[in-house]
Amino acid sequence: MAHRALVIAMLPAVGLRLLAVLGFPPSILFYGDSFAFLREDLSPGTTRPSGYSLLLALLRPAHSLTLVTVLQHLLMLGLAVAVYALLRRRGLPGWGAALLVTPLLYDEFLILLEHMIMADAVFVVLVTAAILLVVRRVTPATAAVGGALLGLAGITRTVGLPLLILTAAYLLIRRYGWRPLVALLVAGAIPLGAYATWMKAEKGKFALTEADGNFLWSRTMSFADCAVIKPPERLAVLCPDMPVEQRPYPPHWLWESFSPLLKVPGTGNRNQLAGEFARQAILAQPGEYLAAVATDLTQLLRWERTAVDEKTPYKLPTAERPLGESVRGVAESYEAGPAATQVVEPFAGWLRAYQRFGYVPFPLLMLALVGALTAALVRRRWDALLPGVAALALVVSPPFLAAYDVRYVIPAIPLICLAVGLTLGTRSPSRPQPAEATRAPLNVG
Repeated sequence: MAHRALVIAMLPAVGLRLLAVLGFPPSILFYGDSFAFLREDLSPGTTRPSGYSLLLALLRPAHSLTLVTVLQHLLMLGLAVAVYALLRRRGLPGWGAALLVTPLLYDEFLILLEHMIMADAVFVVLVTAAILLVVRRVTPATAAVGGALLGLAGITRTVGLPLLILTAAYLLIRRYGWRPLVALLVAGAIPLGAYATWMKAEKGKFALTEADGNFLWSRTMSFADCAVIKPPERLAVLCPDMPVEQRPYPPHWLWESFSPLLKVPGTGNRNQLAGEFARQAILAQPGEYLAAVATDLTQLLRWERTAVDEKTPYKLPTAERPLGESVRGVAESYEAGPAATQVVEPFAGWLRAYQRFGYVPFPLLMLALVGALTAALVRRRWDALLPGVAALALVVSPPFLAAYDVRYVIPAIPLICLAVGLTLGTRSPSRPQPAEATRAPLNVG
């Protein structure tokens, strides 16, 4: 069998996802985020875009959170097969291509996100599928589909927006001609423009969210010193009132009762003032800003994802989580019945045990990423640079814009695997025919 290695690798991966479905029915719900996505009254999100909510709305008539999670599990398995197929096309042997997709199949955090009512798993599939299409073969058609997927990724999680620009830069630098470039940008702009228009109609602002300023302001709470910043009176209300060494991690400044952000009335006004304060803080204290980002990025050197005694929402639950009165109706309306996460033993216990070791440590992933980028330059495997740089952008940008979170690193895993595989491949990507591009790309050897 030509693809025996992939089949062998897939069977246990399917088994792990079956454990999730059997052990934690109907799904795992995450804080307030899951319930915001599940609400029946669709509207543009304030703190996050509502692209994932639109997908949930399409599936709502089935009244099944299990359907949502099974679909997410299947999408990730399908993505692994697609990455494997491209790597085989580029000359890797079956065992090598199968080995490189094992992180997609077996990473405990990917399995967790697939089983959560959260946008992350869909975002991973959208981004990776788009990059995969573009590096496989550049034509106006593949560029258009890739652009549409990246546009959808942008309305699913805003961190996907730079990837559309990176992909356009790749097409421009590689001189694939104007048709694929225009197709990519137009197709990507359609979902983004439609969503921003919806936001304008609903909330009076042509944007994807009303929280970019809030998040950047929370980043500055790691170091902001108003004695140095000297903000004008209208911004002074956002100054922190506790010493730097006593301040909690940035996300807490968005939601906790002590946050001065809550003193500012009006969602749009709050976001605008927070953004102004953040920009002034960064300009006044650039060294401290970069130091805070660097401190966050050192978390990538941590070998363990989570310590045994660490409190984190990213551990599989050990007991059923009752739903609070404020959110129970939202979840039960979608499910048309009880929606709290159940814990069914022994399946749940088996998956919890796997979670303690079933991952590639971040230091190894970062080493693989740096190695792939370096090898791509040395071997002139230019197509490997796109997934590599995209992965780097996904990993590095959150600490600059908000804060580090282990969940924000996970979308880079498939892209890193793809970049490594493309640098090891023995075949070059097919060059477009003259009818498909104004100018053929450089020979990548």
